[in-house]
Amino acid sequence: MSTEIINSHNRIKQFIHRTPILKSQQINDLMGCNISFKCENFQKAGAFKSRGAVNAVLQLTDEQKAKGVCTHSSGNFAQALARAASIVGVKSYIVMPNNAPQVKVDATSGYGGIISLCEPTLEARETTANDIIEKRGATFLHPYNNWDVIFGQATAAKELIEDLQTEMDYLIAPLGGGGLLSGTALSAKAFSPNTRVIGAEPINANDAYQSFKTGVFVESNNPDTIADGLLTSLGDITFPIIQENVHDIMLCSEDSIRKAMQIIYSRLKIVVEPSSAVALAIILENKNLFVNKNIGIIISGGNIDLDNFLLNFI
Repeated sequence: MSTEIINSHNRIKQFIHRTPILKSQQINDLMGCNISFKCENFQKAGAFKSRGAVNAVLQLTDEQKAKGVCTHSSGNFAQALARAASIVGVKSYIVMPNNAPQVKVDATSGYGGIISLCEPTLEARETTANDIIEKRGATFLHPYNNWDVIFGQATAAKELIEDLQTEMDYLIAPLGGGGLLSGTALSAKAFSPNTRVIGAEPINANDAYQSFKTGVFVESNNPDTIADGLLTSLGDITFPIIQENVHDIMLCSEDSIRKAMQIIYSRLKIVVEPSSAVALAIILENKNLFVNKNIGIIISGGNIDLDNFLLNFI
């Protein structure tokens, strides 16, 4: 897998940011460990999703480019794919639920995405996308259950490992559909094999935890968490990768997610979305496990609906 990750990184690096790594002695003292934050909230389009989207789009054939790409997404991948498609002059057809935050709809449109709104159900999203694919001949790119997307997401952890030049005991990434965690685990296995990889998931959206612990796929069913980027189920590609390469999945409460957000905002002075805070929330609830360890955390993104944020979090 190392070759695919290296090739993906070389392919996309001129179109993405090599995002910074931030540290805070105050956070380290509070948590009792040494944490390095890989800040994908500073990535193009505001999240790690740009890596996978660009990697997938750059590998389209000329015939595929002529007919465009299609996906369904409520936010970050919608923006990332619209931006990636615009780089190479490809049309992007984006299916979004009609309750998606207006700020994300506007951002996707701003990157050139041709948006179709649908009812906020997976069936409606898939049906609408299939109609577009049939009519336009567009290539469907899944937001996370796609090898090219996963290899693109893996480059965030690759950069973290390269730039730290210090072996991490643990590397923690948020877990929704599993694209970021899959890529993170593959990079750790290839470039830092002694690092233990942990997926961080809200207890109120713990389908991946159940799947991982039982070995049987469990679908996300009515998740109820402020970490709105982590509501999706694992895919038939991401689940096996996680089973084989991730050391553990840990859960955190909604209160801990909020506390972790407050710590990040007050100590690092950066904007992160709730999904990005679950990795720190895991440490907050399990300090004894991580005491005196070197830990890497992937901050997945910083796209928030400011009005909603101010209403609910301040």
